[in-house]
Amino acid sequence: MAALVNAVPTPSATPSVAIIGAGLSGLACGHRLAQHGVSVQLFDKARGPGGRMSSKQRPAATLDLGAQAFTARDTRFAKKVAEWQAAGCVATWPVHSYQANASGWQTHNDGQVRYCGAPRMSAITRHLADTLSAFGHASLSLETQITTLDKTPSGWQLTDASGVRHGPFAHVVISAPPPQAQALLADWEPALTAACEAQPQRGCWAAWAIFESPLPTLPQVDDAWQSLHTQHAALRLVSRNHTKPGRDAQPESLSLLAQLDWSDTHIEATPEAVAQQLLDAFTTLLPGDTTLPAVLELGAHRWRYAQPASAGSQSFLYSEHGLSLCGDSFRGSRVEDAWLSGDELGEALLGRSV
Repeated sequence: MAALVNAVPTPSATPSVAIIGAGLSGLACGHRLAQHGVSVQLFDKARGPGGRMSSKQRPAATLDLGAQAFTARDTRFAKKVAEWQAAGCVATWPVHSYQANASGWQTHNDGQVRYCGAPRMSAITRHLADTLSAFGHASLSLETQITTLDKTPSGWQLTDASGVRHGPFAHVVISAPPPQAQALLADWEPALTAACEAQPQRGCWAAWAIFESPLPTLPQVDDAWQSLHTQHAALRLVSRNHTKPGRDAQPESLSLLAQLDWSDTHIEATPEAVAQQLLDAFTTLLPGDTTLPAVLELGAHRWRYAQPASAGSQSFLYSEHGLSLCGDSFRGSRVEDAWLSGDELGEALLGRSV
């Protein structure tokens, strides 16, 4: 892992920072900088902010296919979660959780309070994007994929997939997954490139199923069950989307998250085949005489870079050339890790005048 470098150049005018990736980590970094007067521009290739906290909108239902819920174990993040609760974009969920193994279903309680976005997981990152826009010196460019970086005498220039150039910027933060960051850094920063190579990523399939009626009652299981942790070889977690805060009007729908090892083996499979196999895996966890309601829609999404293969030893990295890395890949795989990584990098850059 590359070491942090203290000698970050100080620009002579108002600092300007480009942040590539508008997931939770990039938004956290942008907020920290913008709150202290730094000019910030975020770029993301997607249609909306969120990264793995984004939600999928279907005609019948809203589905979370990345992070399903999260904990707040660090006091700094807990304070931020309390702010989000006060703003109405976070609520506690789940409160009725189960686990399934060869012995059947049992209640699941590890003592941790969990939260989710309300009325969808992406409500958190959309709230951050909206409040970021309130700063006159901060902006977010969506559907803008940055493909190359160029160092010029006036600062960093960014070029997007359409050939449009952006900048100059005094500093560039990359919060994209390490393989994507590595492609941008390869010509400029060997130490950070090596850090990306040292952080291999795991892929993950996430499927969804929308039903025309509620799931049947299961023996000795609360009808209001919300999530299910499993020991199935293919299926890791099941979430009932309509039980999440603000979604009670939508039909029954499940998010079906695959085991990482199974995902690695099936990473090049078709979404249709994956979705059916994960739904079939769920049915094997039900009593033999259970009949599922008719399926209105079935699909799957592949996260090629879902989480790091192992937790990193540093929260973020930066170099004397005005380039930085942040994200959950360098700290851990939790939602909390993503926010802390971006926030801590923003604080570090402020301490060195960006």
